[in-house]
Amino acid sequence: MNNATILLVDDDRQVLESMSAWLREQGYTVQTAPSLKDGRELVDRETFDLIIADIRLRDGDGFDLLSHCTKVCPQTFVILVTGYATAETGIEALRAGAFDLLTKPLLDQELEMAIDRALSQRKVVEENRNLKQQLDTRFGLDNIVGHDHRMRRIFEMIDSVADTRATVLITGESGTGKSMIARAIHRRSARRDKAFVEVACGALPETLLESELFGHVAGSFTGAIGNKVGKFAQADGGTIFLDEIGTASTSMQVKLLRVLQELQFEPVGGTQTIEVDTRVILATNEDLSRAVDEGRFRQDLYYRVNVINIELPSLR
Repeated sequence: MNNATILLVDDDRQVLESMSAWLREQGYTVQTAPSLKDGRELVDRETFDLIIADIRLRDGDGFDLLSHCTKVCPQTFVILVTGYATAETGIEALRAGAFDLLTKPLLDQELEMAIDRALSQRKVVEENRNLKQQLDTRFGLDNIVGHDHRMRRIFEMIDSVADTRATVLITGESGTGKSMIARAIHRRSARRDKAFVEVACGALPETLLESELFGHVAGSFTGAIGNKVGKFAQADGGTIFLDEIGTASTSMQVKLLRVLQELQFEPVGGTQTIEVDTRVILATNEDLSRAVDEGRFRQDLYYRVNVINIELPSLR
């Protein structure tokens, strides 16, 4: 049973009634607002786990509400909805701080997946916020009491590379804290207030991984119901962390190489080129140089990602 509280903002009464009824059936607590004014007043008075707002409202638009939420309740994610989605609108929405942009008419499965992603990410953000003080203490150089010279060297590298634009490759056995190191680099960089987006490359098949990273346009493949904004675009201005990069197929490696070189890509099934300003950190528990020798990993990509290598010591 879901227990999150969701605010719906739409000037179409039929949409409000049908969507709120469906969400309540899923176990959510739902409040509705038929206008920007009503939505702002509710945001000022109450706390919500998620806000879903139409971009076009009779007394303003969803971007106005998004801007208000960013100031009043920055911890609350906002999903914008539109009947006129374009790639430009999607990028504009993400840059303005929206978690996602959905296209009408909304299907139950699409809405459910978007809500699940938003609430899961919100939980991660809350957990990270709770752990921030401990992480800052652990990775703050002024507070390091290192008993291992190898870890002291890693802390120094984190501090020295944090504010560069260079790609970082973190290597080490599973469980050595590669994700934590990536987060520490992001936290100590000038991008700390922007998104940190993590993708477990090995957990997704190639077709889904491409859509996850670069997004897709509606109808580009079976199941592509609406436009989807990929993780690279979500991380625009911030940092993307690609874990298990050694599992990427050779065709995916070509696409990643282009993004690293040009900071641009096209969504799956799309023709419009999207440009991003995204810092890339990668990690692997594989020996990529051996993978290059065996023909499993492209040599040009290896040279591109191995600009700065942080090798974590073994757990043994």
